[in-house]
Amino acid sequence: MGGIAVVTALGRHTGLPCAFVRKTAKPYGTARLAEGAEINDRQPLVIEDVVTSGGQVAISTGQLRELGARIGHALCVIDRQEGGLESLAAHGIHLHALLTRTDLDQA
Repeated sequence: MGGIAVVTALGRHTGLPCAFVRKTAKPYGTARLAEGAEINDRQPLVIEDVVTSGGQVAISTGQLRELGARIGHALCVIDRQEGGLESLAAHGIHLHALLTRTDLDQA
């Protein structure tokens, strides 16, 4: 849920469309996995607040790719440096972190 605030702020600042990804599509309402902007045949940037193992980013990216998104990059506010960078690279996702655990430990 922390990524929602980051995506909203970036969308307002850049004017770019945003989509919010659910862990699973709800069986009611729009019943969509990604709410908001269309992602089919687009190249969205996946945004997460904190990355530890990279597991949720990998899962969400896989689901979005199944829907036709072309994803190669993810952005996080904090990379806890617990294997997420390497794990995501194995899934073809380059992780960009604004801050790392090392950065915070040195502050």
